[in-house]
Amino acid sequence: MLGGLIAYLDSIKARDPAPRSRMEILLYPGVWAVFWHRVAHRLFRARLYFLARAVNHLSRFLTGNDIHPGAKIGRNLFIDHGFTVIGETAEIGDNVTLYQHVTLGGTDPANGIAGKRHPTLADGVIVGSGAQVLGPIMVGARARVGANAVVTKDVPEGATMVGIPARQMLVDVSAYQRDFVPYGTPCSEVFDPATQKLEILQCEVERLTKLIAELKKERDLAREGGALFTDQDEPKERGRA
Repeated sequence: MLGGLIAYLDSIKARDPAPRSRMEILLYPGVWAVFWHRVAHRLFRARLYFLARAVNHLSRFLTGNDIHPGAKIGRNLFIDHGFTVIGETAEIGDNVTLYQHVTLGGTDPANGIAGKRHPTLADGVIVGSGAQVLGPIMVGARARVGANAVVTKDVPEGATMVGIPARQMLVDVSAYQRDFVPYGTPCSEVFDPATQKLEILQCEVERLTKLIAELKKERDLAREGGALFTDQDEPKERGRA
């Protein structure tokens, strides 16, 4: 048991450069949230639902994380900072990292208590701050969900998802050879395809606006030239008359 705890704390140390010792990691609210969930989940499986909920509410009060007792969580889950919500039928694999304000939520209450309403996260998934992963979808192994993304469809293995709704980013495959990338997004010059299209459209609008301004200037100069020519011809016409 002690060896398992040490391995868990070391797995967090490998993903977070802030703590200077294992004892410091023991103060993390995410660590305690996972501990209390283990207790609540055992009570839930024993059909002691009220006691499981009581432990869940105590954990939420103490840690700021709301993990339903029915959620299935694998080894070495790291909840960084906290304020995370994990639904009843959510399933989380090994070595998953969730940053602050992440929601693993449901989208179909009509499925009832027995239905699968929440997402499944495979091993090694990273979910960035504020991201919402909704519905009975599958997030493949080593996938990354960028900050504030809203994921409502299955995510392929090793993919990086960004945006609302989330879309897959095209990134260098060699990036996945790295052990861990904080917040689920590689720190390289990679852009969201939709954002690129908007930037291209903005540049085109600016170019057309400049062109229209030049045409208007030429038209005004032509009008001024025509007016001068008319004024010079007027006396001759009057003299002839």
